[in-house]
Amino acid sequence: MTCGLLCVILSAVGILSTRNVVRAGRSSAAPITADPRVRQALAKLASEAPSVTEEQIRITEIPAPTFHESVRATHLVKLFTDAGLKVHTDAAGNVIGERAGSAKGDLVLITAHLDTVFPAGTDVRVRREAGRLKAPGISDNGTGLATLSAIARVMRETKLETRSSVLFVADVGEEGEGNLRGVRKLVETYRKQLRYVIALDGASIDYVTTAALASRRVEITITGTGGHSWSDFGVANPINALARGIALFLKTPAPDSPRTTFNVGMIQGGTSVNSIPAKASIKVDLRSEAEPEISKLETALRRSIQVGADEEMHNARDHGMTSGATLAIDFKVLGLRPGGELAENSPLLAAVQAADDYLGNRARIERSSTDANIPLSLGIPAVALGAGGTSGGAHSLEEWYDPTGREIGMQRVLLTILQVAGLNPPAD
Repeated sequence: MTCGLLCVILSAVGILSTRNVVRAGRSSAAPITADPRVRQALAKLASEAPSVTEEQIRITEIPAPTFHESVRATHLVKLFTDAGLKVHTDAAGNVIGERAGSAKGDLVLITAHLDTVFPAGTDVRVRREAGRLKAPGISDNGTGLATLSAIARVMRETKLETRSSVLFVADVGEEGEGNLRGVRKLVETYRKQLRYVIALDGASIDYVTTAALASRRVEITITGTGGHSWSDFGVANPINALARGIALFLKTPAPDSPRTTFNVGMIQGGTSVNSIPAKASIKVDLRSEAEPEISKLETALRRSIQVGADEEMHNARDHGMTSGATLAIDFKVLGLRPGGELAENSPLLAAVQAADDYLGNRARIERSSTDANIPLSLGIPAVALGAGGTSGGAHSLEEWYDPTGREIGMQRVLLTILQVAGLNPPAD
């Protein structure tokens, strides 16, 4: 690549000047950090990290199951308003706060999802244990939401103005059956204006997600006549049929390359221990680095469940239960998450790497399933980043978060935003 072409690329994201040092195709954050406002903002993020953690606790203790994020969304409306953003809520339920830029039309979207995987009624009170905070959703995505609002506030307080407008969004429906509906709506609304998308998800700063992991979520329901466990013994049992089918499907080989996985995550059915259920269902998650492998898994799943149902119906007929030997299968796709990848020479990736170099952070490139899936699948440059600190036990009741070092994650996000949105010089 010639220096001229590299200069064009770096100029487009506002990180090139005569003082820039470019090493092996990577840019430097030095021109941004030479600005006293930026240094002040970085210092504020470090000094105010404890208060950001306290806000994270408040956010986490507001329940937000997928499809029921409205109470937590109301809290984010207040945080965004206090940060000086122009706030509205769209038809999907996304909370959108705009920080207007000097260039008309250009948008940089930074988003963090509101919802958690935990159902209504889950105890989300935060416990402090040996320097850690423990609660369902404390990291995924309490960390991202707290960082999102903190950066918006600090940008206002330090008068950091950008060329591109920046949309700070707390979006809905990222988890499970939400099927990325929040970010889908955002991309639908702003697609023509979007230059870059940054998704904040979880804590870790050891990675930058540049590749979208494709997935498919399916629900299979089997229905029959049902009956009494004693007097109707031998009637075709939907749970038995699913059990037979699952046992067969679990023998399906999943390749290591491209890495492919499956998970039977939920099974439901029945009304009592002494009743043959009239209906039972399972929900299955299929994932792969290569989307054709997902289709192969789905075919194997359908075939296995059909075989399981056929065996159960044959067993019922052997017991003489001809009137109760029929089972019906319904197969429903609950969600599709498309794949996609960020170009290796993307200015967005260069900006993240420049921020890492400045902060002394080492990060690996990673593939994952996040809000970045949708823009990446459409060719819109996007990454997913952790928002700082460390965590573990995600999607479990024992989820924990350690805020030690969270300021580096927040500083990393801020520097990335300023580079891709373009920092305007201070007003006289």
